[in-house]
Amino acid sequence: MSRSRKPRWPVAAVSGVVAAAIATAVAPAVATPSAPAGGGPAPGLSRYTGQRLDWQPCDREPSLQCAAMTVPRDWHHPGTGADLTVEVSRHRATDPARRRGVLMMAAGGPGASGLTRPAGFVKASPAVGAAYDVVGFDQRAVGSSSHGTCQTDAEFRDFYAGDFRDRSPAAVQGVLDRSRKFVKDCRKRSGDLVEYLTTDQAVRDMDLFRALLGVRRISYYGPSYATWLGAYYATEFPQHVERAVLDSNLPFHETWQQAELGQPKSFQRRFEQDFLPWIARYDAVYHYGSTAAEAKATWEARRKALHDHPITIGSQTIGPNQLDNATLQGMYNADRQWDGLASVLAALEHWDTATPAERRLAQQAFGNYLSPGFAATYFPVTCNDTPWSRDLGHWIRRSAQDTKKYPLVGARELAYAATCVYWPESAAPRVKVTGKGLPPTLMLNSVHDPATYYEGAVRAHRALRGSRLVTVTGGGDHGQYQNGNACVDRIVDAYLLHGTVPAHDATCPTKPLPVPARQRH
Repeated sequence: MSRSRKPRWPVAAVSGVVAAAIATAVAPAVATPSAPAGGGPAPGLSRYTGQRLDWQPCDREPSLQCAAMTVPRDWHHPGTGADLTVEVSRHRATDPARRRGVLMMAAGGPGASGLTRPAGFVKASPAVGAAYDVVGFDQRAVGSSSHGTCQTDAEFRDFYAGDFRDRSPAAVQGVLDRSRKFVKDCRKRSGDLVEYLTTDQAVRDMDLFRALLGVRRISYYGPSYATWLGAYYATEFPQHVERAVLDSNLPFHETWQQAELGQPKSFQRRFEQDFLPWIARYDAVYHYGSTAAEAKATWEARRKALHDHPITIGSQTIGPNQLDNATLQGMYNADRQWDGLASVLAALEHWDTATPAERRLAQQAFGNYLSPGFAATYFPVTCNDTPWSRDLGHWIRRSAQDTKKYPLVGARELAYAATCVYWPESAAPRVKVTGKGLPPTLMLNSVHDPATYYEGAVRAHRALRGSRLVTVTGGGDHGQYQNGNACVDRIVDAYLLHGTVPAHDATCPTKPLPVPARQRH
């Protein structure tokens, strides 16, 4: 764990409002956090803008420095309620003589930790690490930053218990009951904190971080949910953005409801059109079927068997929902995940004779999907940021349709949507992303990305005026920069180092799909 203060939780709730800004006087060496367009000054900020970051070696990554940054619980009413701590990190430019500024990076999710990511980032792109101080952070409620609690480990496992494909009245009611319980427990255990877990609050934390670094403009890199975070930051603080790379884009100009409704189709597409043909190509290795259709039949038969007879691995119960979760998690990156997923799927077909190594791999695969801590950030942010339909009948009907057409992710749609249906109405401001006042922004996306589907990225590109979209054709990895694609890396490096942007939208071919290690020997 890196250095962090313990959060203090107040008893009374504090309501948020749409209007406010974050401008006030600061010490001379620090650039002032600015108000978004149309906002006015808000009082009571000097204790935040006047703080000094106490940089120390990070406990989890000695190559980085970490510090604890104090932020207001509610930027729209600073000083009301207990403060929060946001843990921040930095990697100093390795060539100070050629240092050109600060590159802030963020993590996806919402709910993933970004604190130690600058270390891997500069290792993968040393030229960028030489030119920039690369800084990161754990978003409020994530990792080492102040966070609350929604579920115990047992309650989290129960949330995913059973079979989301079961559309019987009792099963549907069980899903609704668990979603309602999640919301109740989250508010009971975390108090009013969950009201202030929004992208709008997070980007104001980011701008305070920028100010405490003493710079007026930052460059930015963010993948997945961090594209939403970056687009909101650029909209609210365009005067503080020098360059921005948004990698694997959500439709950040829309609502979370619209964004998530596209995922069942895109995950199913990635699974059926990319992964299943790949595992079938290596039937001699995995023995899972020599055609995509045969491989899908094997997978479906195993899912049905797990419905009737779940497998126990240590403290984990592996049923149909867990097979879905491990499979969809494996769709994100072919090089890093497909061989492992395929090996686990193959092991399940001879589980009684599986080797200790195969059992360890399976335990790891089924234990890596999300966590109670991730859910305690993911749901508050996605339910708070933008409105959701409160019509449960609509969600029951829609999820039934998606379960039939796109079962890999469509089956769990009701559990996720119902959580936001039961979530209290949020006072988070609506942010309209347009690109006004921004320099050219670079966007990256593959055509078969399962989580940040291409159709949504194209819509976001059209909304973000002045942006350039780099499309990786023929592939479906999630995250394009530093992913082994030299074409993408050249475009991004030229942009970050020299400000060079493509004259028009561009394309890069995908890299070859992986060859299983056992096939190479």
